Amino acid sequence: MSTNLNPADRQLEILIAEDSPTQAQRLEHILQQNGYSVIVAVNGRLALEAAQRRKPTLIISDVVMPEMDGYELCRQIKSDAKLADIPLILVTTLSDPQDVIRGLECRADNFILKPYDELYLLNRVRFVLVNRDVRQSDMAGMGVEIFFNGRKHFITADRLQILNLLLSTYEAAIQRNKELSIAQHGLRDLNSSLEAANKELEAFSYSVSHDLRAPLRAIDGFSNLLLKKFFTQMPAEAQRLLNTVVSSAKHMSQLIDDLLSFSRLGRQPLSKRPVNISALVRGVVEELRKEQGDRHIEVKIGDLPDCIGDHSLLKQVFINLLSNAFKYTRQKEMADVEVGFRRQEGESIYFVKDNGAGFDMQYADKLFGVFQRLHGADEFEGNGVGLSIVQRIVHRHGGRIWAEAKVGEGATFYFTLSNNESD
Repeated sequence: MSTNLNPADRQLEILIAEDSPTQAQRLEHILQQNGYSVIVAVNGRLALEAAQRRKPTLIISDVVMPEMDGYELCRQIKSDAKLADIPLILVTTLSDPQDVIRGLECRADNFILKPYDELYLLNRVRFVLVNRDVRQSDMAGMGVEIFFNGRKHFITADRLQILNLLLSTYEAAIQRNKELSIAQHGLRDLNSSLEAANKELEAFSYSVSHDLRAPLRAIDGFSNLLLKKFFTQMPAEAQRLLNTVVSSAKHMSQLIDDLLSFSRLGRQPLSKRPVNISALVRGVVEELRKEQGDRHIEVKIGDLPDCIGDHSLLKQVFINLLSNAFKYTRQKEMADVEVGFRRQEGESIYFVKDNGAGFDMQYADKLFGVFQRLHGADEFEGNGVGLSIVQRIVHRHGGRIWAEAKVGEGATFYFTLSNNESD
């Protein structure tokens, strides 16, 4: 790529101050390919020394450099009577609004926004070179004090410098907005694709799970019939094997029920309304106690504020979390379970705590995966779907869920819920 330069422009010398060899080589290549003579310095101090030895037509300086950064280099150049008329362009990400003020304070002439393409770079260079004669004829003012972000700044840049710097900043903002808009469109397309893929996966899971139920019912039914009619005529080993078939069929049936419940969550619309969490939790505890026989479980229910959510789904959250608390405290002589609430850093957090088996926190990332279990089936029954369901419900309510635990000392599950009805 090449631009049309005036014959005089082909003799112009540009000094590059850049500590990155890759960026420096790229700048040098682009400028040389377009007819400019180029000198490269690896930091601001060496660039200043090079400018003092041989005055360049233009300086392009990175902002972040060792020994002397781009702002300090610019200040040194502009305060030297022999070098002050050299236009200087700063190369920066403009990630901080303060960058513009610092550019004005050091009397920089323009910005080049990182990352840049070849055409953008050359247009910035041409713009500054075309305006250098105009700037030299512009009388510098006495300076002006401005306030920005609560701080006072004294600006001595001339009018054209200020205008050029602000115009380049505005152009950079437009460029950044274009890039952001493109990224947002790409993200929307990606989200649409992911949503469609998730719906297909949920539909597939539902279909497979539903279709498996019929043959499973047949296996369970005929196995039970065999046990009922011919049990006494069977050898002991045959009885044991058939009982294993019946037990496995029941386990498989529960797995399918759990998988169906999980897949339905993605298709079931939320019915949001005010939910009395205290009443909901007390009802769940009362239901679960009936399944515990003569076990003594101390349940403490704290002050639980109401929220906006789907009553039936939030009930499922507490059923699963409290069922786990009851299950994993089974080996404790005194089982303690607490349901509470706290506010922390602006978040409303509900929690369910127990003093049960706990788990090793190094495996916490697997906790909410489908069919993931941190305890053996010989220790505690379950399919590893309950916490996945809880996580999905909490996420659909705009919240998040996490856990803390110690092996043998219990676990605490925390979750947040958004109170926005439109979530």
